[in-house]
Amino acid sequence: MSTLTAELPLTVPVTDTPVIPTGLFVDGYTGPVSSYGDDAWSLDPINANPSTERARVLWKPFPASMREECRYLAWLMINIALPDIFLEGRAPSMRTRQSSATTYRSVLQWRRFAIWLSKRGVTSMTACTGEDFREYAASLSRKPKANRNTVSAELVGLTRLWMFDRISPVPLHLPEPPWERDGIDDFLPAASAGGENITEAISTETMGPLLIWALRTVDDFGGDILAAWSENRRLTQVAKTAPRTKQGLARLNTYLAELAEHGHPMPTINVNGRRLAASLYIAGLTGSALEQVTTATSKRRRWKEYLAAHPGRCPLPSPVNGTVGGTGWTPGIDFDEAPLLMRHLGTACFIVLTYLTGMRPGEVLGLRSGCCPDPDEPGQRHVIHGYVYKTAVDEDGNHLSTGELRDVPWVAITPVVSAIRVLEQIVPGGELLFGSQFHQFGGFGQGTKVALRTETLRERVENFVEWVTQLALRLERPHEVIPRDPHGAIGTGRFRRTLAWHIARRPGGLVALAIQYGHMRTAVSAGYASRSRDGIHDLLDIETARATADTLATLAADRAAGGGISGPAARRAIFAAGQAPVFEGIVFTARQARKLLTNSTLAVHDNPHAFLTCVYNPDKALCRLRASQTTPSLDRCVSTCANIARTDQHVTELVLKANELDKQGVGELVPEPLAERLRSHAAGLRHLAEKHYRERLTISEAPA
Repeated sequence: MSTLTAELPLTVPVTDTPVIPTGLFVDGYTGPVSSYGDDAWSLDPINANPSTERARVLWKPFPASMREECRYLAWLMINIALPDIFLEGRAPSMRTRQSSATTYRSVLQWRRFAIWLSKRGVTSMTACTGEDFREYAASLSRKPKANRNTVSAELVGLTRLWMFDRISPVPLHLPEPPWERDGIDDFLPAASAGGENITEAISTETMGPLLIWALRTVDDFGGDILAAWSENRRLTQVAKTAPRTKQGLARLNTYLAELAEHGHPMPTINVNGRRLAASLYIAGLTGSALEQVTTATSKRRRWKEYLAAHPGRCPLPSPVNGTVGGTGWTPGIDFDEAPLLMRHLGTACFIVLTYLTGMRPGEVLGLRSGCCPDPDEPGQRHVIHGYVYKTAVDEDGNHLSTGELRDVPWVAITPVVSAIRVLEQIVPGGELLFGSQFHQFGGFGQGTKVALRTETLRERVENFVEWVTQLALRLERPHEVIPRDPHGAIGTGRFRRTLAWHIARRPGGLVALAIQYGHMRTAVSAGYASRSRDGIHDLLDIETARATADTLATLAADRAAGGGISGPAARRAIFAAGQAPVFEGIVFTARQARKLLTNSTLAVHDNPHAFLTCVYNPDKALCRLRASQTTPSLDRCVSTCANIARTDQHVTELVLKANELDKQGVGELVPEPLAERLRSHAAGLRHLAEKHYRERLTISEAPA
């Protein structure tokens, strides 16, 4: 017997053999367990990650001739840990025992390979050759827009197929994939930036008002919405538990008679475009049995006719305190409106958390109530403790489905803490902040303790945008309508990239967001994010490098057109601009970004809001707060800094600003001290403009 199989059970599963034995169940799992012969295998018993799909392996799509061969190897993959010898020299991501997500993806990869083999006339894995592996890899790389990471994952999945066949008691004798001998690089398409690096950032015009409304919803509307939902639940509970009594019927009749006597409308709700009596609401108000209300309003002619002639709202008595620009955001909240507003509130919390922490959606969905305790000492930062699942392993190196506590917590700025505190009022202690069973609000949620699906949140983000756009118009604030993003749906995965984009490119940008961006740059620099190579730091480096490359290209184009550059750092800026062609058309990887950012001669950062370019030399920087600071704090530019350079375009904008200040200082209603300050500031800007045109260097000037 092979040394690889000596430790393995030699029993072959039969139709009713459990796919997953109880010894592999995650703690607390009590659900159904699939049998070996089932057409679909549920992987729930080994999945404790709340943000991943509840995966089911389907066997019917496999070619019939190879279905049982793959079924048995999949059973081995679930039940048997790979011997350590297979992990020697491999990436840390390869596990002795796979996660449910990896198991599911691997079986899908096997299925695609089996279908490809079947189309070539191969009817059994036993007939598969090394040349088949080689040609399949080539076919993957030839696909339009083939991605190196995707193809690599496919080939690693086939490596697992070969590995589990090698330890199988009844092997198919699959040949070793050629990339195992020759290395995988030659079987992959050309390297390119992928994933978040090619995800489009959400446009400034969309992200600005979206964040503003999300913050408003959490901070200003949240208390009103929570109070309305609490009242909705109280009335619903009364309605569902009220017994059918003569007293209850008498109270109902009195209530309806008073409506008719005063001509008040009957409370209704909209059901598929029809106005029906708000039975739960009325039953909750009167303490009558629900069936008594339904009978009276739908079967008694008098009240049916009254309802048709006098349909009305069903306002909740909870107060509304939130305002927008000094005006109440809503005159009141209706009984049937409360569930939808709760969804919007949860969505607003998700937007704030995802955008203002830089977490991935799965990391946000894995957070639990209590993850952000108040600090022990005044003045200390709040931090968020979360779990990691992808890289979690037990002491034997097996994937740990329950995850492990992240060793580097996230730093939470104030709006993030507020969002967490709102969510903690929605879910019980210790539960997922976005637990599906707590975020349906009157609908039908999943019974298992999983987080909302990303597909659900994508839809809710779009619904949130529609709602606040209508609210902005109703409140006569058309300038705060959220425009459609030019790159399509906002989704859930673009917030991280957008945060990095804004930090790198809008240091003093949108007034309402500038403070948040400043806080986030400080938090990132303080190490709030993952220390791993794919953390937010890498994404921020890439965006900063892209911004630097764009600035160099703009400087070079201005110079070629005869533009001038002035300031103490003008000659350094000219030298850096000469390197612009090197970066033309480049799509940065994290390694390329770091190489650019550590090149002190190319550290050029545009700051249009201060009308200057910073040619960053840390030894001369007046914005430098720490010795380790490798990029400027563009929100703290000092006018006397030796790193400043100005272009003709900067000075054009500077003069326009001076003219604007002059106009602001004119008028009988402007106090003279304020007018004097405005005129003085405008004069200072014009002095800078005159100085620029006296000292500017043009293309005829050679850099020193």
